[in-house]
Amino acid sequence: MKFRGHETFSIRKGWLNKGIKNIEKCPGVFLGDAGNPMDVLGIGANMVKSLRYWMLATGIASEPLSGHRVQTLTELGKTIYDNDPYFEESGSLCLIHYELACNEEIATSWFVFHNAFDCIEFSEDDFQISIRKYVRMNPERNIPGERSISDDFKCLINTYNHKQIKAVIDPEDNIESPLTELGLIEYLYNKNNERIYKKVMIKEEVLPDLISLAIIIKNSNGNRELKIASLIKDDKCLGKAFNLDMIRIINILYRLEKAGYVKVIRTAGLDVVEITTEMSYTDCIKLYYEKLNQI
Repeated sequence: MKFRGHETFSIRKGWLNKGIKNIEKCPGVFLGDAGNPMDVLGIGANMVKSLRYWMLATGIASEPLSGHRVQTLTELGKTIYDNDPYFEESGSLCLIHYELACNEEIATSWFVFHNAFDCIEFSEDDFQISIRKYVRMNPERNIPGERSISDDFKCLINTYNHKQIKAVIDPEDNIESPLTELGLIEYLYNKNNERIYKKVMIKEEVLPDLISLAIIIKNSNGNRELKIASLIKDDKCLGKAFNLDMIRIINILYRLEKAGYVKVIRTAGLDVVEITTEMSYTDCIKLYYEKLNQI
């Protein structure tokens, strides 16, 4: 489990492009193999540490646990670099969000928030309680301090909901996270005029069907038939990652069935989906980008 690896900086627009293109040029860019990382990446020292963390947390890059800890692009990272290096497509954002939401070891607060935190409307106190409860389930782990959990909470909120003060801002100074475009968190005020937060279902047009299919296949563990309920209730499932309810899940499945990728069975007391395509997680992602290029 890891907390506060982000150095209090949420992902910023343009950062992942900086990381992905420089890792491709020099795997040791964060270690100074290409020169001073601050000069090469054009960001401050703590931001360099933060970007290094985000490259791992979003599944774009990997690095060994010991030795010369250079970063290399993962298969996902290479696919995005080849097709959408500026992270302009919603499918790319959905993929890195999904990897982040499933990364229990490196992005523990994000994992807990999306998989074990059942509150729809919540406060920071609710989140603090949930993190402590989750860590207590593993007696080998030390419970993080209140400051660390608070910093993770603020960073998590800014990852998905951030309002910039300036109307016009230099792209290099853009502090907004690209994942705000997914619209997964909004804030509101309760009857005491206290700010609280709310999980929001992703809009159907933001989550491409082929990306949904890729995630269903990845989360199937090789099974060809899945209970539809598992797409909402299981850890790392499509529903939990994108705050989807049963109606939205069914809509996605019927569109995938119409395209010939799955078969929905809701007769004889069964509510299951059969994966009929032979494509893998990576195949679905590549097909998504191929179709974009055709358009």
